[in-house]
Amino acid sequence: VQLQASGGGLVQDGGSLRLSCAASGFRLNDYGIGWFRQAPEKEREGVSHIRSNGVKYYADSVKGRFTISRDIAKNTVYLQMTSLKPEDTAVYYCAKGRPVTSAWFDSSLYADWGQGTQVTVSS
Repeated sequence: VQLQASGGGLVQDGGSLRLSCAASGFRLNDYGIGWFRQAPEKEREGVSHIRSNGVKYYADSVKGRFTISRDIAKNTVYLQMTSLKPEDTAVYYCAKGRPVTSAWFDSSLYADWGQGTQVTVSS
């Protein structure tokens, strides 16, 4: 199993970025993918999750600004981030898991993680 996160960078307040999570060793039809982020000296937090059946979840802090999607043929999950704010600055990780619906944001329920990609939003 491998997860390769990419697409991070430096953007201005209000800008957009699209993160990608390329998966190998398993199928997205069988497992969900979560996006998490961790800012310096803060806990890792769940941002979004897409289940194996395509159902999507978002943290309240990103609803209406971030969109999770996937390309089954490419075995890749995307996180489109718009209207970015300085408080979105963090390292973003994708992870593979099958959490119960009510706990999709619990990082302990994910077994495999990508290496992370830095997102920095300047004010």
